[in-house]
Amino acid sequence: MELYLDCNATTAVDPGVVEVMQPFWNGRMGNPSSAHRQGRIARQAVEQAREQVAGLLEVSASQVIFTASGTEANHLAVLGLAANYSQSGVIAIGATEHPSLRAAATQLERNGWQLIELPVDENGLLTVSAISQIEQQKPDIVSVMVANNETGVIQDLSAVVHAAQQVGAQVHADASQAAGKIALDFCSMGADCMTLSAHKLYGPKGVGALVIKENLSLQSQLGGGGQESGIRAGTENVPAIIGFGAASVIAAEQLLHDTGSVLQCRQALEHGLEQLIGVEVVAQRVERLPNTVMCLVEGIEGSTLLMQLDRHGIAVSSGSACQAGKTAPSPVLTAMGISEERARRALRISFCRDVTQQQVTHFLEVLRAVLERIGLSGATAWKAPRWLSENRSRNEGKLI
Repeated sequence: MELYLDCNATTAVDPGVVEVMQPFWNGRMGNPSSAHRQGRIARQAVEQAREQVAGLLEVSASQVIFTASGTEANHLAVLGLAANYSQSGVIAIGATEHPSLRAAATQLERNGWQLIELPVDENGLLTVSAISQIEQQKPDIVSVMVANNETGVIQDLSAVVHAAQQVGAQVHADASQAAGKIALDFCSMGADCMTLSAHKLYGPKGVGALVIKENLSLQSQLGGGGQESGIRAGTENVPAIIGFGAASVIAAEQLLHDTGSVLQCRQALEHGLEQLIGVEVVAQRVERLPNTVMCLVEGIEGSTLLMQLDRHGIAVSSGSACQAGKTAPSPVLTAMGISEERARRALRISFCRDVTQQQVTHFLEVLRAVLERIGLSGATAWKAPRWLSENRSRNEGKLI
């Protein structure tokens, strides 16, 4: 039986989300910009979803701009803010930002902007010198992620936002990986705009959002019909937007329960990994998302280990899904001071909300067996608990 442990790449759409989306694929197919009854039904559903997404961050519905993805939201934020300046300025981004954000910043750099990378420490946290850079170089735009998609490390944005505000910079925060996993209050965080992505919180793929401060000046990057308050042209993806709204409601309602149960499984996983020779958990001693563990496995590249686990029906990753197929080591890890050689040994395990202790134990058993077979971790103190052996006997060795 297969075991999916790559939930930072994407999540399964919640059954409740699928149910509310279903009527809008055909029976209620209206364009929300149309004046007739079918159009009005679609518009009402989109606006309800806007309110639901807004509720996740405790903002008003008018502050939510729907996009086709988190990637588009990142580009809209960076390029839309930059378009307000009459001449090239300075943009500062964290050294461990997502490739989509880095691509947007690089586009500005090609257009004459100065790009500054804010350094992080060995745990992936922005350093004191990063704050000093903001104070000294006075960027116009600062963009940092709330939680890293590879390591799960959660940034304390308060010092960054304060420094940016002191020099008059506008702040964008990428919360694609954080939303639905930890509590977020947009207003108290102080950012000017924030990226969300539906498929990271059990909604559909192909829809994201940019949450903006009221009265924020943001230039549209797409011309057309003037949808989304004139900020993002293009006919809205009604079923996906409705799914995004429903997923946001479920995420808010289940946040405390999901965080607690998933964190227990993460702690069990890390305890098991500690028993395996040559396995090191990255940034283990700092605050991270409750569902995310990145580890380095001595003596084998992460991509190779990934395929070994895949043969046993276990899906994990060796870093960001957006970097899949690239041979270069993770830039997130190298920015943290990890050598390229060690960075190639990375394995990311990211849980979904329905993960169980039994599944964690199964993963650890398979990982240990794989490592022993290739002669990398023969001596371990960890053993499967008795209840798992008994369950396996009853289920003829199938995954529980």
